[in-house]
Formats: sequence, structure tokens, C-alpha cells
Amino acid sequence: MGGDIVFPFTRVVGQEEMKKALLLNIVDPAIGGVLIRGEKGAAKSTIVRSIAHILPSVASVEGCVFHCDPDHPKRMCTQCQSRVSNGEKINTERYQTRVVELPLSATEDRVSGTIDIEHILKKGERRFEPGLLGTANRNVLYVDEVNLLDDHIVDLLLDSAAMGVNYVEREDVSFSHPSRFVLIGTMNPEEGSLRPQLLDRFGLSVTVRGEEDVDHRLEVIKRRLEFDSDPEGYIEDAMPEILEFRDLVRRAIDLLPEVDISDRSMRSAVAVCLNFGIEGHRADITLIRAAKANAALQNRCEVIKEDIYSVAEMAIAHRLKRRSFEEASFNTEELRRCLTTL
Repeated sequence: MGGDIVFPFTRVVGQEEMKKALLLNIVDPAIGGVLIRGEKGAAKSTIVRSIAHILPSVASVEGCVFHCDPDHPKRMCTQCQSRVSNGEKINTERYQTRVVELPLSATEDRVSGTIDIEHILKKGERRFEPGLLGTANRNVLYVDEVNLLDDHIVDLLLDSAAMGVNYVEREDVSFSHPSRFVLIGTMNPEEGSLRPQLLDRFGLSVTVRGEEDVDHRLEVIKRRLEFDSDPEGYIEDAMPEILEFRDLVRRAIDLLPEVDISDRSMRSAVAVCLNFGIEGHRADITLIRAAKANAALQNRCEVIKEDIYSVAEMAIAHRLKRRSFEEASFNTEELRRCLTTL
């Protein structure tokens, strides 16, 4: 948890769709991240930060600033790859993945990192100062108010998330390093929107609202006040359920490679995307990946239609065609009818 005191994920009231979208991406980062849209005060930031309690630890190359994965040499940074090719023994350590936050004020150099040109000229050797994309490798990268970021910064984030590599070039000198992370963005639609091209690059999207039930709303307030009065004690009290949830996530991650999806189920996923007029193939692939991750969370080794149904809106809604100044709506009844006819 990196020493940060954050509200426990297991004590968040409601917001089940948002929690599910986050869990699916933790189980399978290749899903492509999640965009969380909603009114202010709907606990978007609280829930994102709270996943720090349940993020898994991973094997990492000891001392590597990019926390390279020792089991995948091709995904390592150039320094670790060089050590492997030279036959050096690679020591490993357990690395606790975490939530890395990107501030709105971050410059391109702060995000992508910098190449020290002066050092190159003086010493004849490259020196690279990692940015947030380096720090975020194998972690969760969180951007609050992502719709207010400059478009070129958002493009940089999405490109790195898609390719798993960050490329930096300055004065004809280039450097690259692994940059695989789960990208989570939150935004209030009242403060502006994202371009459709950028929306499509997020794997999943959910819309959240504040609790409208009186009892639920009261429970939110009680839990928050109790946490604020004694954060350490509150987290200690929640630790048994946190550890149980952490084990559930770890089991799902371990099970995911064994989860099978039949041709029939894949056909169902493709048919759903076609039924809703989704262009391209990114939504199909995302829907299938999310369905498999959902099955793993349910401790199943086979995808069923209910998995597709439960994640379809998250994978499709933000990709629906919309007219100018209109917000496209997702019809869950139409989804159910589509799946029952397949």
C-alpha cells in the first residue's frame, strides 16, 4: 500500500459496476483500463485509490527501476535484457504493485521521462531519467479529471498502454522502456468530454452516480466518519476482509490462463457488438477478455453467456454511435434479447 492511508475497497458502499470494472482490469490488465464517468462526490477517486489494498505482489528483477518481470525477458528494459544475454544471474524480489497518480499539471517530460543530452555530450553515454510512465510499469496509473488533460498527453498515455512500451526521443537520441500498466481515468462529463477516438481506446467504461437510497446514503456517511476519526484502526478492523478479497483476486489471476471460451461464446460476443453497430474489432476483443476475467473471478474455467451479459455494457456503451450533442444510451433489454436468440 506504499504507506498511504486510503479507505478500504471492501468497505465501499454500492458502486458495484465501478468495482467490477476495476477488478476485471486487475485480473487481466490487457483489457485496456477503465474510464469512470460520473458526477462530483460519487466516490470515484476514493474507490480507485482504495484498490491499493487488494493489488497483487509480483516477482520483479531486484533493483530494477522499472520492476521488470523476470519471467518475460522480451518485456524487460534494455539493461535487464543485456544482463540476461550476458549470462548474469538475475536476482528477484517481490514487488507490491500500487496506484501511481498522474497530476493534471504534469508536463510531457514528467510523463514520458527525459534523456540527459548534456551527459551524453560530456561522457558519451546515455542517461535516462524515468517519468511517470516508467514508474507506472506493472502498476495502476490513475488520472483524475482525464478529460481536462491536454490531448497529446492523453494520446501518449493511451499509446504506451496499448503497446506496453514508452518511446522517448530527444535531439535524435532515443530511449525505450517497458510501460505496461492499467490505465484508470475518472471524469465529470459536466466539465467536458473526451474525443470519440480516445473513448474507444479505454477498454471499459462505467457511469456512476451518488447513492439515492436513504439507508445506503446514511451508511456511506457513517463509514466515512468512522474512517476519518481513526484511519489506522478502521483499516485494521477491515484487514480480515481485505486479505480475503486479496486472495480472491490472486486466485482469479492464477486461474485466468485456464479459462476457456468456446467458439459459441465468442460468436455470441461478436454478435452482440454487431447488433449494437460497433465499428472495428477492439470492442469484440475487450468483451471476450472481460468475460474471461469475470469467469475467473467467479472461480469458473469456462465462459458462459452470463459473463458476456454482465460485462457487455462496460465494453460497448462508450463505443456506441451518437449524434452531435446527444449521449448514446445502452439498452440492456436489447442485450438480453440478443443473447437469448443466439
